[in-house]
Formats: sequence, structure tokens, C-alpha cells
Amino acid sequence: MIKVGPAGWSYPDWEGAVYPSRMPPGLHPLRYLARYVECVEVNSTFYALPSLPVVEGWVRALFGFPEFPLTVKLHRDFTHRQRADSRAELEREAQAFLEVLEPLRRAERLRALLVQFPHSFHYQPQSVRWLGTLHALFGVAPLVLEVRHNSWFEPPALAAVRGLGYSLAHIDLPSAWDHPPPWHPSTGPIGYLRLHGRNRAAWFDSKAGRDAKYDYLYSERELVGLSERARRIAAEHDETYVVTNNHFSGKAVANALELLALLRGRAPLAPAELVRAFPRLKPSTRIDGQQDLF
Repeated sequence: MIKVGPAGWSYPDWEGAVYPSRMPPGLHPLRYLARYVECVEVNSTFYALPSLPVVEGWVRALFGFPEFPLTVKLHRDFTHRQRADSRAELEREAQAFLEVLEPLRRAERLRALLVQFPHSFHYQPQSVRWLGTLHALFGVAPLVLEVRHNSWFEPPALAAVRGLGYSLAHIDLPSAWDHPPPWHPSTGPIGYLRLHGRNRAAWFDSKAGRDAKYDYLYSERELVGLSERARRIAAEHDETYVVTNNHFSGKAVANALELLALLRGRAPLAPAELVRAFPRLKPSTRIDGQQDLF
């Protein structure tokens, strides 16, 4: 099983490209996306803890889409800053995070927590210990680990990740000598492929903002290779998620639909706005008039 969808849904530059310029009142963007893609990675949780009513709203938005899963990105306080807190404080913060996600778990929407570290997080004893701490705090949910330094892809590191119970994500990003290799052995039950784009100039520019780094539209040829990679990952796992994180101006959704066409062998439904923004989608998608949404 392979599910394909974007990372996130709340981007102002998606208006008029992914979403209608005027979204009908009361129509949640997540519900809108569920009409076209097969999963979504929630990444707003990386920046701020949502309220319980907000998460309950996500569950309501997916009513009528029983097979639509969500993965959720762990807050950056656990992955992007040094922590010297007591175990009690860590447990308090972890419990608060998990309690907010409880509506997703009860509704059987939560498939995994994504634990994403920066490139500066290298394989070393203290890093392995921290992964063990996080697993103890959050291991009630399946954990997917994204690391961006190649030290994690040597046999001792892979064995450590496997022993801790993490599924190690495959990632696609601009190549560099110390970036992850294009392939690695499975370490856990979930297959996960995150596509960040290949905007090499912006990725390595310290002055480039987030939008610039992820401003990349995969070519049709590149997508053929990525679909083959996804199938290879899926051959080793019962469930596999392909997440397009090249979000700028709706490129993530456009590429997600192109991947669905390649993986399913049929044309997926596409928003009319998206096809207007990306005309090359016309041959591989079916334009949706969306009348019954409004």
C-alpha cells in the first residue's frame, strides 16, 4: 500500500493555485485536499502545539473519507534545540503533545509521528541516547525518523535505529557528500519517502528562506524515478507514505497528483485551479468541477 500526499495544507500561496481564490465558508482545506490526495503530513505541529478543538476540527473535516490517514511532525523543541530539562519536564511536554493528538488516535487517523532532525544531528552516542529518550516519551505511536547527515546510514547507526524501533525515512533533496544516500535498508514497519525538491542553489544558500528552499517542481522524468523508488520501498513494508514537501505555490500537490497517476496507472481527479496553474497536469489528471463541494 502506497499513499501519496503533501506536507501541510496552510500556505497563503496555495490560494488560487490549489484552493479556489475564495474558499467557500466552512470548507476546511484538509477536507478539500482529501478529495484529491491520499494522505497529509501535518507539519504545523512542528512550529506550535495546536489546541484540542483545532485537532477535533481535523477529524471532523475528514468525515466521509474513512481511509484517509495523517502523519504528524513532532514539535521542533524535541529535535532542533539542546535540551537540559529534567525527565519530569520532558514527560510533561510529551504528555501535552500526545493528549492534543488523542482525537486523531481515537479516530484511527494517526499513522505515525515524524521525528525530523537537522543536518547537524550526527550519529554519536549522545544522539542515540536522545533517540532512546524520545522513543520512551512518544513510542505509543509508530515513529518515523528523518535524519539528514550520512553518518546515520552506516551499519552501526542503522542497527541502532532499528534497535530503538524507528522506521528510517527515505528523503530526496539536493545531493551533497554528507547527505543521505539514495537508498538504505529498512529499519522498521513503515515506509516513508519525503520529497524536499532539488533546488540546489537555494538549499545551500544560508540566506535563502524556507519558501525558496522548497521552491521546486519535479520534472516528469524525475517523477518516474521517484515512483520506482516508492514501489521499491513499498515492497519492504505493509504501508508506505510518499510526502511531497516542495510546497511553494502548490508544487507539492501538483507533483503528488502526477505521482498518483504513475503509481495507479490512471488519471486522478485534480482541482481546476491547480491544472490552470500547472498546465502539464492536463494529460495525466481529470479536471474536477467541484460543484458538489460548494
